Amino acid sequence: MPAKPHCESHDEKMKRTTTAVVLVVLATAIACASPARPTAPRAVPVLVAGTSGNYPPLSEWNDQRIDGFAPALLTAFARDDSVELRWRPFRWPELSSDLQAGRFTIAVDGITVTPERSIAGRFTVPIARGGAVLLLRRPPWARAAQDVVGLDRPELRVAVNRGGYLERVARTRLPAADVLALADNAGVRDALARGEVDAAMTNTFEAPRWSAGLADVEAIGPLTSDVTALWVRSDEEDLAERVDAWLLGEEESGRLGALRRRWLGAAAGPVTATPVAAVLAATAERLSLMPFVAAAKQRAGAAIEDSAQEERVLAASAAAVRRAAEKAALPVPAADVVNAFFQAQIEAAKSLQARGDPPQKPAWSLEQDLRPAIARITGRLAWLLVRIQARKPDPAIVPLAHDMLGGTGLDPRRIDAIASAIGAFAR
Repeated sequence: MPAKPHCESHDEKMKRTTTAVVLVVLATAIACASPARPTAPRAVPVLVAGTSGNYPPLSEWNDQRIDGFAPALLTAFARDDSVELRWRPFRWPELSSDLQAGRFTIAVDGITVTPERSIAGRFTVPIARGGAVLLLRRPPWARAAQDVVGLDRPELRVAVNRGGYLERVARTRLPAADVLALADNAGVRDALARGEVDAAMTNTFEAPRWSAGLADVEAIGPLTSDVTALWVRSDEEDLAERVDAWLLGEEESGRLGALRRRWLGAAAGPVTATPVAAVLAATAERLSLMPFVAAAKQRAGAAIEDSAQEERVLAASAAAVRRAAEKAALPVPAADVVNAFFQAQIEAAKSLQARGDPPQKPAWSLEQDLRPAIARITGRLAWLLVRIQARKPDPAIVPLAHDMLGGTGLDPRRIDAIASAIGAFAR
């Protein structure tokens, strides 16, 4: 006879349900009591910067720590931008190749804006303005010389840092002199102090330190009008714009000026990271490429005047201004104002292309080298122009334009036209 199935009583059902509830409660309590799994720390973006460390007060290594005006600037930016900063040293002759090879993303030093560097990378808005200075201990034959032209003789021995902008200034301004290019920048001053040379080519930032303690040394210059900026890899547009925005804010707040005075002292110079001054600096940079554009056109048998290319430039420039305004959530400037500014740029560029014999070296390609560099500068101009709109018209813009563009070789009337076109953006 089969066994009778067991029927669960009410008490047994209650007991089983209670046991299940207790087990669930215990499991929850154990889970809550267990330590939480640690979450992985959020990765901090890394910014690798290059500096020479041999160019005080712009950049100097002190006991494995980097000091100087330019590194102090980037250190403050990295803190505010929440990036980790790592430093790599460079030697001046290898600066361009190191940047292009990706050893670092941004070069931070006393880097002068030059056409060669505009081809190889992109500059930020200026951080300082200065010029080349010749520190001279006059030999007997040079007593009557009043300027570098009178000093330019084979007997003049001049020391300069090898591979930098100042070596080019020394060889250009003193072509007959005996120029000694030294690999160690500090050795340039030492050579003058020991009497091994008659002069040292330096600049307005370095000259006060170098001349201190040297007897019978006079400063001649500034011989040039130069802009110093940070130098970014050509493919790092976003980084360049972030640095530019930060520099404009620091200049407006006065913090950049205070840092400039702290490190550069009497050589601090005027404010540079304002939209108007930065537009003028970018204009000068753009115009510095025009002799090379003329040479490229000459090699190709092309005319300076190219109305179809001018129309393309105007259209591309207007589009760049529109994108910059939309990205910054700022009003798009009036089309006629934008057109007038870039038309003034084109006319100035053509006037420089038409002057004299263009340089044959470097033989840059119009399509591969020059126009991409000009497009990068145009992008910076567009970015800056939309930021002028919210400012009042600056009555000092005309003298500032002549100060900053006077060395380009432009006719004063064209400088006035550029100043007027910039002023039309202000409201």
